Amino acid sequence: MIFGIGAGLVVKNLGLPQETLDSIVKWVEPIGRIFMNLIFMMVIPLILSALILGIAEIGDVKKLGRMGIKLLVYTIIVSFIAVLIGVTMVNLFNPGGTISADTREYLVSEFGAEAAKAKAQAEAIEADERTVGDILAQIIPRNPFDEMVNAFNSNHTGGGLLSVMFFALIFGVAMAAVGEEKTATLKRFLEGLYEVVIKVIGYAMALAPYGVAALLFNMVLNVGADFLISLLWYVLIVLGALAIHQFVVYSIILKYFANRNPVQFMKDIGEVTLTAFSTSSSNATLPTAIRVSVEKLKIPKPIAHFVLTIGSTGNQNGTALFEGITVLFLAQVFNVELTLGSQITVVLLCILAGVGTAGVPGGSLPVIVTILVSIGVPGEAIALIYGVDRILDMSRTTLNVNGDITAAAYIQHVEAKHARKHQQPQ
Repeated sequence: MIFGIGAGLVVKNLGLPQETLDSIVKWVEPIGRIFMNLIFMMVIPLILSALILGIAEIGDVKKLGRMGIKLLVYTIIVSFIAVLIGVTMVNLFNPGGTISADTREYLVSEFGAEAAKAKAQAEAIEADERTVGDILAQIIPRNPFDEMVNAFNSNHTGGGLLSVMFFALIFGVAMAAVGEEKTATLKRFLEGLYEVVIKVIGYAMALAPYGVAALLFNMVLNVGADFLISLLWYVLIVLGALAIHQFVVYSIILKYFANRNPVQFMKDIGEVTLTAFSTSSSNATLPTAIRVSVEKLKIPKPIAHFVLTIGSTGNQNGTALFEGITVLFLAQVFNVELTLGSQITVVLLCILAGVGTAGVPGGSLPVIVTILVSIGVPGEAIALIYGVDRILDMSRTTLNVNGDITAAAYIQHVEAKHARKHQQPQ
């Protein structure tokens, strides 16, 4: 990131002719495009495998019973609060509105062709005065494979990525209802597909230093460092929102709904916090989280294994919060005005997407692309925040993992209350 920005500023200030600058951009641009294409290539298989598996594991209420229902409700409510905090922060500080008109004009011309088409379609839809029922009917796909093929086609009149996500949601619920015995082979296939997708995303992230440097080099060469101020505001807002959720929301849950001392709780999980921050992976932190929960927090093994295993994929409060802020920030950058209804849609999509987000470094970025496209922001705009994503990934993963352990403490408390209630003499 620093190399790309520094090199761009140096070259821009050399006083070279515009023809020479354009020539340099042409040679550097394919590096960034290759990086982006690797990410885009995995969006559809990631949604299908991760979201289906995430819903199937959380939604199997017959098997999981009372504890599964409580965890599902808890996840939805706390994720909603997380996204609401993020959306409020973005609307309050408006980080994307601080860039100059020239910078916005360049970004729109560079990335916004598809967004312009999407905006025109949205205006045409509004003029057509469709009802809420019509919109919902469009989201439910008649042919899910057609929606997958045309997911990034702005001329497509179907539900696109929203329909793909709906298909994955229904498929996961039905898969859970059928039962593990009959769907074991299908589950193993999806798990294998998921692992392959994660591996390819890993290849893409290995190219990230070069791809991000190329993208930032071109951006600085064209617009200077003006956008970097907005990017700094964006980073501070994400970190501030994550801190609010960590130290305010989780503390309230621990004190009033889990009967725990928040300060002591945070001290006890210090090892988990450090592991999550350094690895940026909920999955990699899972063994440490289970051990600390059982040994230090005295959470029963069945509860720790159940809640933390599902939570590593399904209870992603930090990711949902980050996705909400990122989507609205990029909408502001591209001057895409979102109504209150559109922002509520973003909130709901972020909650749903958080369930199926890969618990690995950079796993949430492909999912954000799906939400961006659905609201008329070019998916390629995600490249603008890649350069600062590492520190944000480390921070939101920490919130995700701490949130999983907080959920385990909550489930332990309510299960203990339930047990005491049924042990009382009738």
